[in-house]
Amino acid sequence: MPELPEVETIKRDLEKVIIGKKITGVCVHNPKVIREPSLSSFKKGLCGARINRILRKGKVLILELSNAKSLVIHLKMTGQLIYPGLRGDKAKVTFQLSGNEKLDFNDQRLFAELRLLDDWRKLKFIQGLGPEPNDLTLVKFQDMLASKKTKIKPLLMDQKFICGIGNLYAAEILFRAKVNPERKAGSLSNKEKESLFNSMRHVLNEAVRYGGSSVDDYVRLSGEKGEYKKYHKVYGRENKPCFVCKTLIKRSTLGGRGTYFCPKCQK
Repeated sequence: MPELPEVETIKRDLEKVIIGKKITGVCVHNPKVIREPSLSSFKKGLCGARINRILRKGKVLILELSNAKSLVIHLKMTGQLIYPGLRGDKAKVTFQLSGNEKLDFNDQRLFAELRLLDDWRKLKFIQGLGPEPNDLTLVKFQDMLASKKTKIKPLLMDQKFICGIGNLYAAEILFRAKVNPERKAGSLSNKEKESLFNSMRHVLNEAVRYGGSSVDDYVRLSGEKGEYKKYHKVYGRENKPCFVCKTLIKRSTLGGRGTYFCPKCQK
């Protein structure tokens, strides 16, 4: 699933090419991805509207339109946005834009969700999101962890706790902070919390700088792959030597998800 760096990359790519463009038509090739409103209302509400602003909340994209409505896009596992549209058979929805351009929405597994809303702020999922990582201060982050008995990796992935971090970046953040993913959040010392906070900020910002990580279906708006995968320290590196101590990276299951870590570096 695209995480914060991937969705932020798509947001920034979109801002460069579609801000100010008018949606002149909508072709829905598979209506399953349209969650609300009805298909006819979805098309009608988009046609003729201009794209004024693009926001990101956690892993969700929000296109604010000139008619006061918003197109909310949750890419989930395999959702992709491609511009200019390739007019291929992968597209589940094609947005026709002014200037005779097209924006394709692809989703191989049909888990993604598209919504056209009057007020995206009232969406229950949005209201339940925790703070953005870059909006946190160290003191606030330390306070948030203080009373938590949950293991630290599932906690970092809890969108109600902090939004935007998923399985991949939780593993990378914890490695750089030298914290074992099995540790109870409340057991971390203030020094460890500070290391984790700094690691979180660094990893996410660096990943955005390199256009995200293309490990599964994620691609940038152009169809090109994100380049951060080559900077991964543990994710996907089971039985390969740690870059720091040469101990073999291990993979375990935690909270139903595979997690990668160095048993020597991460305590």
